[in-house]
Amino acid sequence: MLTIRRQRTVETVDADGRLPENLKNTYRGEDFILHEDEHLIIFTTKTNLSILKQNKHWFADGTFKVCPDDYYQLFTLHAMMTNAIIPLVYGLLIGKSNDDYNQFFEKLFEQDNFQPESIMTDYEGGTIKSVKEMLPNVLHKGCLFHFSQAVWRQVQNKGLATKYREDESFRLKIKKLIALAFLPVDDITTAFNLIVDEFDEEADDLLEYFEKTWIGEPKRRGTGRKKPLFDHKLWNIHDRVTAAVPRSNNSVEGWHNAFANRVSISHPTIIKLTEKIRREQSKFEVDIAKILQGHDIKTKKACYRRLDERITRLVNAYDSSQLDQFLTNMAANVTM
Repeated sequence: MLTIRRQRTVETVDADGRLPENLKNTYRGEDFILHEDEHLIIFTTKTNLSILKQNKHWFADGTFKVCPDDYYQLFTLHAMMTNAIIPLVYGLLIGKSNDDYNQFFEKLFEQDNFQPESIMTDYEGGTIKSVKEMLPNVLHKGCLFHFSQAVWRQVQNKGLATKYREDESFRLKIKKLIALAFLPVDDITTAFNLIVDEFDEEADDLLEYFEKTWIGEPKRRGTGRKKPLFDHKLWNIHDRVTAAVPRSNNSVEGWHNAFANRVSISHPTIIKLTEKIRREQSKFEVDIAKILQGHDIKTKKACYRRLDERITRLVNAYDSSQLDQFLTNMAANVTM
């Protein structure tokens, strides 16, 4: 019996390094390449851009191991539709400089007059500078999770991780530093001064880092403080809580991790990655349709829902005359 095997066609880029035509559309036939050159590829559709324009809270983040060797990161832009965070723009960038991000946003903004209310990112310098330049009138917020992780890394670097795990009182004080993010911006410095007085000398190096990075060091002459590395308004999330908008990029990070698992290998070919992005697009087209039909596609676990409710109650009941009590209560709800 003769077995006839069909030869699979191996997709490759053309002589100029560009993607084959059959990968430049979504499964539904919509154009999927917004821009393509040796420095940047942007995947999105006109429908995605319309949704991006309609929804005012944006979230951006990058991931690295799913990138082909010729690129540095997959930078994605997501928007909040009802209570779901949906990826709408996928960018392959060759680096993480200010210019790399600026080019991404420039190509995007050539398509429409986008006017988001807010954008949330991590604390990477190139991203922060680019958002300031390209979205000057948009409220820029840093992710609470990245803030707390930055502090936790310093707890470890300063040799205080064991004390954090074993000393409940010390652990509460560290969490009070994170709780500063939930205060009205104008009360942050006053609250920090209260917290500092609670620590022993062994935490001086940690507090010096926190002050320089997040609060601002005291000026040598006169009163007031120098500018911190990260402005209070960037890492403060008081208004996010009152507006019931996500405090972190956890949904985006979760998507990146899940997507990396679906890609299944590190640094795939551009062909394989493009196909995986097309599949993600197809999946989220279904989710978007369900949202527009009134379905709730994202249900929070009860424990997280209760946490949100506790945090909202604390923030709404805030009284500046009970500052230390607020920090203590909020610290009990902080995770690191």
